[in-house]
Amino acid sequence: MREKIIQKATEMFLNLGFKSVTMDDLAHEMGISKKTIYSHYKNKTDLVQQTAMAMSDFIVCGIDDIVSLQKNPIEELYEIKRFVMTHLKDEKSSPLYQLQKYYPKIHSALKEIQFESTHRCVADNVKRGMELGIYRDNLNVEFVSRIYFMGITSIKDNSMFPTEIFSKAEILDLYLEYHLRGIVTPEGRKILNSIINSNKE
Repeated sequence: MREKIIQKATEMFLNLGFKSVTMDDLAHEMGISKKTIYSHYKNKTDLVQQTAMAMSDFIVCGIDDIVSLQKNPIEELYEIKRFVMTHLKDEKSSPLYQLQKYYPKIHSALKEIQFESTHRCVADNVKRGMELGIYRDNLNVEFVSRIYFMGITSIKDNSMFPTEIFSKAEILDLYLEYHLRGIVTPEGRKILNSIINSNKE
């Protein structure tokens, strides 16, 4: 039952927001009593924390699985983007905003985990790309991995990138191309152009 509650809570939080969904809403949606939910989770904050961490663990493990395939580094970043989009496809801009506003401690902890995971993944990606000659050989790995994380975090800011102007899928594509065009060699650019063209078909 604990797992079922997490699954349904994740779905509802992503669709409606962490603040918007009440324990009553969750109990009603699942056809169970609030008492049943409280027998597994102390309170709503506990449920939000467990749900946020479960989502984060799932995404981090999925990214690690993709990285373990040792694909071409440019393809790898597009594969990761596809994976994240598939599993957060219903995420509106409000859940993250609501998490930051109403559960700042949970948001900070989540951001720290995301930074560690993204930093490690992108740093490895950049090093491999440089070794393969598809990324420029004069890159500062630490800078590139940190600026990538800052960019990925910033494009989720709805006040800067409103969903009326940019869809989630579009903005991720735009950012990924922007990031890669700054670091690829002419050889890497051929691979990048090939991926972009095949995505348009």
